Amino acid sequence: MIYSIVYNGMISYLTTNEYKKQLLCVGLGLFAALVLSAFDYRKFAKLWFLYAPPCLILSLLLFTPLGFGRDGSANINWLDLGFVSIQPSEFLKLAFILTFSYHLSKVEGRVNQPIHLFLLLLHAAVPIGIIFLQNDYGTAIVFTVMFIIMIYSAGLSWKYIATAVIAAPVMFVLMWFFVLKPHHKNRILVLFNPDMDTTAGDQQAAGKIALGSGQIFGKGIKDGDYFYVPDAHNDFIFSWVGQTLGFVGCMLLVGVLCYICLKILANSRIARDPLGKYICMGVFALLIVHCIINIGMVLGVMPVIGVPLPFVSDGGTAMVGMWVAVGFAMSTYSHSDKGYAVFYDKK
Repeated sequence: MIYSIVYNGMISYLTTNEYKKQLLCVGLGLFAALVLSAFDYRKFAKLWFLYAPPCLILSLLLFTPLGFGRDGSANINWLDLGFVSIQPSEFLKLAFILTFSYHLSKVEGRVNQPIHLFLLLLHAAVPIGIIFLQNDYGTAIVFTVMFIIMIYSAGLSWKYIATAVIAAPVMFVLMWFFVLKPHHKNRILVLFNPDMDTTAGDQQAAGKIALGSGQIFGKGIKDGDYFYVPDAHNDFIFSWVGQTLGFVGCMLLVGVLCYICLKILANSRIARDPLGKYICMGVFALLIVHCIINIGMVLGVMPVIGVPLPFVSDGGTAMVGMWVAVGFAMSTYSHSDKGYAVFYDKK
């Protein structure tokens, strides 16, 4: 898809180096996933003190002159290291999956005790708060969903769940009046009034037109009569899939993504211990929320909040990060009682 966008000159500032870089990141990610699958997840989960602090430091560096937002965005979520630009939040997601899974495994059976629940909430509040202060509300939602799914899988009491459901509308109202900026509100309002004159509304309208223009089998990946969509290489790449590969291509892509998510969810059922289960649930949550939000943005049922489509959208840090997350899930499978380790057969 990135090659097709570059070849057809749909994004003026993209060069042939873009899809080459993406291909390199795919290779690095696959290699990392295979290497991680060979190592026992329990060992690198216990080494949280080696990777969690650097991930937090990289995220905090965004509040220095090294941090910047792309394309005039208010989100300060990119870090300029001189020789390369990265998104620290992608590394923070991985660190959160491992550290929060390890935390949950340590309080197994005691999640509903107030002191442990408070510490778990504090654990999640740190990365969510850092991301929120960067104005990257899309990534903050991803972290929140990961936290909810993981703590729910640990046996959170229905009393707390019911309390959270009741409090959610109140929190939304408070955020609407005291936190969200006008352009954030417009991204939500345009879902109910598509005719609103907003940048997000225009982008979603263009995305839907492009998505449907491919009809059943698409226009092909080269030399078609394509409809221009802003950010077609990252946030709105699903619209490009619709243009070039049509309804059939979209359904095949959705089918593959669903299979990956469901396979990881199934792996959580055969994990040899709670730690493996929670890691799988964290990876599942990461992938499924990205897929739902990204595809929902193109379909006009979710607000435009800048969340990439796993394994498809342009972005080296996100691509490598997604494959590393899959590597975590592969490790829990290869070291489960019903699976086989990479270097030896289980007895």
